[in-house]
Amino acid sequence: MHAVATGRYGAAMPSPKLRKGRHSVQGAVYAVTVVTHHRQALFRDAALAEIVRGQVHRSDLEGGSQTHAWVAMPDHLHWLFTLDHGELSACLRRFKSRSARAMNRARGQSGAIWQPGFYDHCLRDDEDLLIQARYILANPVRAGLVTDVREYPHWGCQWVPPPIGFDGR
Repeated sequence: MHAVATGRYGAAMPSPKLRKGRHSVQGAVYAVTVVTHHRQALFRDAALAEIVRGQVHRSDLEGGSQTHAWVAMPDHLHWLFTLDHGELSACLRRFKSRSARAMNRARGQSGAIWQPGFYDHCLRDDEDLLIQARYILANPVRAGLVTDVREYPHWGCQWVPPPIGFDGR
């Protein structure tokens, strides 16, 4: 029997078995959420959040994704991107594996960084990409971490320039 993990509010996390039989659509836009192991607030550490930013960028450079928006919350990542080639699960597996190795190296530790699986939503034709991007970027505000997303350091969006003095990521 597969153990059921619970999320922040006690809700069951989806079983990795639910991914079986699903297929990816190249050229489709996905909103994906990946959660840290035991919901550790790893991304309060700016160096670890920077590793996540770098791996999102690397995925784009390698042609697996075209990122539209992302935000690294303290214990999870929201990522909105077009799947350029390959399978969604392979893209996320590469991202999670590479970022976990880099974060463990940076922390001088070993072990799990990410929970198994991920949440994904393939945007339908009638869904507005900009609305999804705004929703993702507003997460730090809704969580009460900041009053303006520009105050939060761990985000990026192809349509929103960083504020003056911001590091541009």
